[in-house]
Amino acid sequence: MRSIKSLKIKGIFVIVLLFVTLQSLAQSAELANSYYRKGEYEKAILLYKPLLEANPIRQDYFKNLLTCYQQIEDFSEAQTLIQNQLTRFPEQVYLYVELGYNHQLKDEEDLAAEYYERALGFVKMNPSYAFMIGRSFSQNHLLDKALETYSVAKELNPKLNTEISEARIYGEKGDLEKMFNLFLDLIDKNENYFSTVQRYSANFITNDKTDPNNVLFRNLLLKRAQSNPKDAWNILLSWLFMQQEDFKKALVQEKSLFRRKPGDLSRVAEIGYLSFESEDYDTAGDAFTFLVDNRKNNLADVQPVMLAELYLLKIENLNFNNKKEKALIEKKFEELIKKYGIYKETLELHLSYADFLTFDLGKSEKAIDHLEGIAGSIESPFNKGIVQMKIADILVFSDQFNQALILYTQIQYDLKNSELAQEARFKVARTSYFKGDFEWAQNQLKVLKSSTSQLIANDALELSLKIGNNLDKDSINEGLILFAKAELLGFQKKYRQAIDTLNIVLTAYKGRQIEDDALYYQAICFEALQEYQSAEKNLITILDFHPESLLTDDCLYKLGVLYRDQMDNNEKAKEMFERIIFEFPSSIYLVDARAAFRQIRGDDI
Repeated sequence: MRSIKSLKIKGIFVIVLLFVTLQSLAQSAELANSYYRKGEYEKAILLYKPLLEANPIRQDYFKNLLTCYQQIEDFSEAQTLIQNQLTRFPEQVYLYVELGYNHQLKDEEDLAAEYYERALGFVKMNPSYAFMIGRSFSQNHLLDKALETYSVAKELNPKLNTEISEARIYGEKGDLEKMFNLFLDLIDKNENYFSTVQRYSANFITNDKTDPNNVLFRNLLLKRAQSNPKDAWNILLSWLFMQQEDFKKALVQEKSLFRRKPGDLSRVAEIGYLSFESEDYDTAGDAFTFLVDNRKNNLADVQPVMLAELYLLKIENLNFNNKKEKALIEKKFEELIKKYGIYKETLELHLSYADFLTFDLGKSEKAIDHLEGIAGSIESPFNKGIVQMKIADILVFSDQFNQALILYTQIQYDLKNSELAQEARFKVARTSYFKGDFEWAQNQLKVLKSSTSQLIANDALELSLKIGNNLDKDSINEGLILFAKAELLGFQKKYRQAIDTLNIVLTAYKGRQIEDDALYYQAICFEALQEYQSAEKNLITILDFHPESLLTDDCLYKLGVLYRDQMDNNEKAKEMFERIIFEFPSSIYLVDARAAFRQIRGDDI
């Protein structure tokens, strides 16, 4: 019995020792990598040496240690390291490239050339070695040598797929035409590489259709489509048009593809959703109508067809304003729910119906009753949380703050650490802000500024700055209370009341820090009421009298869009976008402003 007990103790001791050792190695690796990134190579060497001894197969430890020696110009130690690694792992023939490069760093070009030739000799013996040797040349910035390696291998074995490796090198060299052509050659051979090619090409494609890379890629695709018609080129053209938010052209490609080969409509649906989000309702309606007209009569297609019908109803609702028309939309919603309510994947339909009842008809109680009615049949805790969130939002809309706060808090408790829980915490902060409980709102926002969701983190930071910049702990904060009330009225779509409330703020707190926030939010409300000249006046006032405002680039972009889309003044629009390009190079609007500027200027696309 004692011996068994002793063995158990020894076993536990070994496990604990192993755990401590692994933990220690992990910490050492993290510290070594930190020194390496900072350029503190001597310190990194002291840590990488034992790490490599303990883990000789770790290529990252070897490469980083080698780079450290070379950075401090200890080429002798670097050579010893490579030779030891080659002795231990003779099959790692790429190490001959490392030996050659080490000699090159010492200006021993003849010796470097000998080792490079030796490495290429292995490729001639076995073309499959091209990948490890080509990668080593590429990592050491010997790009032409890497291309030579792949060329030698391809000559010996034409079936080798070296296109991706070669394309990446041409991309690094800036020869994008060769890069794109290699990607297209790869798809020409095997269409299974679509996602790989799209992933790599996306690094060089922007949402600006006038960008030279976009133009080049499009022209290469059109050239191939003319000389060698193939569905692959239409699919890639559709993908390109979607990247640059030219949804109408993307839809033309998808319709053409479907008519030639009826089948999957998922890309048509995606175009519909993206164009709807971008407020291109004509294209969205066209896409969803096409999907509904070409549906298949089987259960597998229930959800996409249901969503298409839902979005068509949303688009129809955008054009209806009077009570009679809205009543017709309500009836159509109820017909859709009756038609699809028996299926599980209808949550978005129910949420959209609740939004319509609340924000379009002011029937918040009916919306809450409907959502509470379906909540009991939802099995997924996450989906139940989504429904609870919508109910809480409607309660805020109805000024029932305390009940809303209880629901938001319940979501945080039920779905801990999820993105939905973080969103609920933000809405607790926002609701507290609406109530005028600014300090409690700030406490919630402090946590959210490091949220894993960038969108939530940005919203939290924006609200936190708004409160922090206008909060005075030694006063009753009447200006901030009025401003928060105006934002609540805007949330409730009571834009005229919001404007009137903001007028009080602007009169009582003229020249104070809150003035630019009030002017900007009032401009948003004017825009919602289609009072574009009033919105323009507010935005220009901020630019003229608050030149240091954090909202300056927001004002410039909003003015640019306003002049272009609503006031038919492209010259002024161009001026606003140009100011963002030259005065705010780190603005979140930079890419969109550049694209809009080029389009107005009439650049060749």
